Amino acid sequence: MTTPTNFDRIYALIRRIPIGKVASYGQIARWLGWPRGARTVGWALRALTDDAGDVPWHRVINSQGRISLDAEGTRIQRELLEAEGVTFDSAGRIDLKTYAWVGPAPWETADEP
Repeated sequence: MTTPTNFDRIYALIRRIPIGKVASYGQIARWLGWPRGARTVGWALRALTDDAGDVPWHRVINSQGRISLDAEGTRIQRELLEAEGVTFDSAGRIDLKTYAWVGPAPWETADEP
């Protein structure tokens, strides 16, 4: 068995975000033990290919509750989130008190790709 790469660990954790919930890049990084790894999470998501449909990338947003993509990417991500029941305020933000995933239990790991 091979050791999972950092990107594999990121994808494994993102796959666990429930439908209708979101997590920030920074949260994902902290849950993986990388307190300053938010950019690594972003790089991993950017590296996804079109055939990586099993990674719900659209459930990852920035820490202000906003989508961090270009106009076309924002439209797609917003549509996917809205289809899961996530709502946006008039400024385009998601209420993190309502929709934030609390993350994995402390004893769980995301080491399994």
